[in-house]
Amino acid sequence: MSEPTIQKLFDLNGKTALVTGGTGYLGRHLTRGLAEAGAKVLVGSRDANRALIEANEIPVQGPSRHAGCQLDHMDTEAKLADDFNAAVIEHGPIDILVNNGNEHCSRDLTNCTADEFNRQLANATGYFLLARLLRNHAVHRGAPATVIMLGSMYGLVGSYPDTYEHIAHASPVAYHMLKGGILQMTRHLAVYWARDRIRVNALSPGPFPSSNFAPKVVERLCTKSPMKRMGQPYELKGAVVFLASDASSYMTGQNLVIDGGWTAW
Repeated sequence: MSEPTIQKLFDLNGKTALVTGGTGYLGRHLTRGLAEAGAKVLVGSRDANRALIEANEIPVQGPSRHAGCQLDHMDTEAKLADDFNAAVIEHGPIDILVNNGNEHCSRDLTNCTADEFNRQLANATGYFLLARLLRNHAVHRGAPATVIMLGSMYGLVGSYPDTYEHIAHASPVAYHMLKGGILQMTRHLAVYWARDRIRVNALSPGPFPSSNFAPKVVERLCTKSPMKRMGQPYELKGAVVFLASDASSYMTGQNLVIDGGWTAW
């Protein structure tokens, strides 16, 4: 058996990747990373027009054209199945699923209602349903597939109360619960689906604040990081390509943390 080169291991030519939340702050960079490695990218968004616009802005490396897909992971099970199957019919087999979409809840532990808490956790339900759709699709094809779940450093550790104090609400408790649950779901699905040649891993970003974050909160966050700075969205591209490609072919049920050393303290 010949040994594949490093270029071949990271090559995604001939693969199709569906990225939920593909028009978002981090999602836009995840889609570009996969496309730059050669994948055909399906940009998933609840807004079909935004998905199409974003898909048209992604660089094309090979003969395949990227596409936008109307898909909301918070939809009902039946609607998700219809939208996933429609994407397959229109664009062909899907090899890689990046569960990146997130419906945010800004309420913290002082004022989050039961309904808001449960709604935040429903993000994990959508991740599971889409992952199962991809698994069944791949098994039916007799092909391997890869699922990448977006976790967070806040699925591993608590936040520092003094980071947000007197400036913004605390990091939402439901978000911490959600991300911790996603990491455990990753492990569970990985061990059950390994026999089907379905790899399931998580990618957990550390602090990657958008421009909407209060500058004072960002300043405080920097003091908590060993690298004393925030992450730039493009710094996730290498990680997502690694998890999606054969470069990680013997890796499943794991969580790749890109956090500037935050969780190493």
